[in-house]
Amino acid sequence: MNLTTGAILRRITEADLSAASHKLATIILDGIAWKDGYNGLARGTAAFTLAHLADKMGMSRQHLTALLAELAASTLELVRWKPNGKFAPWLFRFGAGEEVAVLQDVVSATGDTSLSRESKNKTIFAGTIEIDEASNVYQTPWAEMIKAAKTSLACWNVDTQAIWDRFLAFNKARGNSAVPAGFLLGFMRKWRTSAGAATRPVAVAQPQRGIDPAEQELHRLIAAAPSRNKEFHASDLRRLIGQAAYDLRVLDVVRQFGCTKFAAILAVHGRAVLVGEIAR
Repeated sequence: MNLTTGAILRRITEADLSAASHKLATIILDGIAWKDGYNGLARGTAAFTLAHLADKMGMSRQHLTALLAELAASTLELVRWKPNGKFAPWLFRFGAGEEVAVLQDVVSATGDTSLSRESKNKTIFAGTIEIDEASNVYQTPWAEMIKAAKTSLACWNVDTQAIWDRFLAFNKARGNSAVPAGFLLGFMRKWRTSAGAATRPVAVAQPQRGIDPAEQELHRLIAAAPSRNKEFHASDLRRLIGQAAYDLRVLDVVRQFGCTKFAAILAVHGRAVLVGEIAR
C-alpha cells in the first residue's frame, strides 16, 4: 500500500502540536514530491530554504527553528538534511512515513486520487545537472525538457538556449557545480520578463547565517523529552516543584530563547529529564 497525502494529513491532525506547527507541517506536506524525479526530488521529500518557510509562516528564523524542532520531536518525526551545499534548500521528510505505510487505519482507500498517483500531465525533471556541462543546450538532454515545460510558464516565448544560459549563469554566480534537475524547473517557474531581463546581472547570493548556539541549545533541550509524553512530564514536574515554579521555568525559557510557549514547555521538560528530576 502506498502512503498518500491523506494519510500524512491525518497524522498531522492527530499529532499533539501547536497551531503554528500544524500549519508548518501542512506547508511542508504541500511541497512533497509524490513521484520520483518530480521537481528533481525523491518520492516523499520536499525542498525549502528556511528563509522561504519563514516568509510563508510570517515569522522569524528563530521561531521557525523552534517549530521545526517541535515537529522533529513529535510523532511525525520530521527530518531535514542539506546534501547539495550550503546555498541549496533543505530537504524534508516525515520520518513516521515508513511506519504509517503499513497501518491500515492511516492509509487512504483505493479510490484515493491524491498526488501519490502517477501523472502523465507533469514534466518530470529527474537527475542532476552539472553546471559546467555543455553551454549549448541542444547538446544536453535538457533542451526537450525545457521546451516541454515552458509552454505553460511565463517564459513560454523565451528561446530555449536563452533560458539555459541564464540558468547556468545564475548557478555559477552562486558557486554551484551541480544541482538537482528540479532546480531548472523551479528557475523557469520564477521567470520574470522585463525589458532588461536578458542583460541584467545575476546578484551574488549572501551567505546563509549559521545556526545560532542558542537555537542549538533549545533543540538539545527539546529533543531530550519526547513531545508525545508532554502531559506525563508536566504532571511529574508540577508534582515535584509546584505549579508556580513550573510556570516560572517556562517563562524563563521564553525570555531566554524568544521561543513559543509550547517550545518552552518542551525545553523545560527536557532540562528536567537531563538533570534527572523526571524520567524521559
